[in-house]
Amino acid sequence: MKRSLLAAALCAALTLTLLAGCSGGGEAENSPTPSQPAQTESVSPDPSPSGGERTQVNFAVLRGPTGVGAAKLLSDNADGLTENQYNVTIASDPATEISPNLINGTLDIAAVSTNLASTLYHRTEGGVQLLALNTLGVLYILENGDSVRSVSDLAGRTIYATGQASNPEYVLNHLLRQNGLEPGEDVDIQWRTSDEVTALMAAGEIDLCMLPVPAATAVQLQNDQVRAALDLTQLWDELDNGSVLTMGCVVVRTEFAQENPEAVAAFLEEYAASIDFVSSDPEAAAPMVARFGITASEEIALAAIPDCSLVCITGADMRDSIQGYYEVLAAADPASIGGAIPDDAFYYIP
Repeated sequence: MKRSLLAAALCAALTLTLLAGCSGGGEAENSPTPSQPAQTESVSPDPSPSGGERTQVNFAVLRGPTGVGAAKLLSDNADGLTENQYNVTIASDPATEISPNLINGTLDIAAVSTNLASTLYHRTEGGVQLLALNTLGVLYILENGDSVRSVSDLAGRTIYATGQASNPEYVLNHLLRQNGLEPGEDVDIQWRTSDEVTALMAAGEIDLCMLPVPAATAVQLQNDQVRAALDLTQLWDELDNGSVLTMGCVVVRTEFAQENPEAVAAFLEEYAASIDFVSSDPEAAAPMVARFGITASEEIALAAIPDCSLVCITGADMRDSIQGYYEVLAAADPASIGGAIPDDAFYYIP
């Protein structure tokens, strides 16, 4: 799954430029594979590596692309090596396991889709802020065959897809319309869970699907007849609309951030280091990703990490990076981001 040169250069530039900002202390609606109940892991309250008391942080990640970059942090936390003590939830369903718990204060920090982050900000009237961007484009159209070479080839076809009412649906709809196809009319889209789409495609029971990495990776490992027909990130870049396809992020409860600025700073530093580790050493990171159930196996994690488009973008750079994407979503469907483009207070800038 190779990006176009332009897309690759953009991702690399964002990562190199902004990881530096993350390490300075400031840092894909996920379609998880497999779908499992949330798991919570706590560690003993040992002193931090610096000798101070560890702040308790209730932290959640989703199985799938937006959770991959946290694997090293989760591993260090389990070994008592982090400045904060993270009480970790590994979730499959953001609607039931993450959103309500951010709203009621059970969670402090969580990795979610970028459209959900904006929606939560509006729903809580500023009670949730964007802490970091962590995942760029990870969506692919997979084909069990060789008939789809462009978006126009999707006319009259049926696509099985996951991620309804989240980034995948909005991205697919926008790309279809920009290429003269109306979703639901010119292209039949069947929305299913990630597990359902993965199983059908791997078994060869359907010809076309849309999945994010690492679910797309899992399908190709199970069925060597399946190919990546269309890279939606490349198609998005070809629109040249001034936006970057940005699918995953980390949010923080505003009250928690205000009351615990040192803990948030420590998280951003540790999270940036985690993303850097996972990106630069997939072989070492893959067992960690699988250990916490973020992917179904170490094999899938190892194959998927290079295509997970991991970045760490924090501070003022967040707005510049995602503003164009929110503008595209707002123009297409304001409800997709909670009714409006977030104002500047949405961005956590210490």
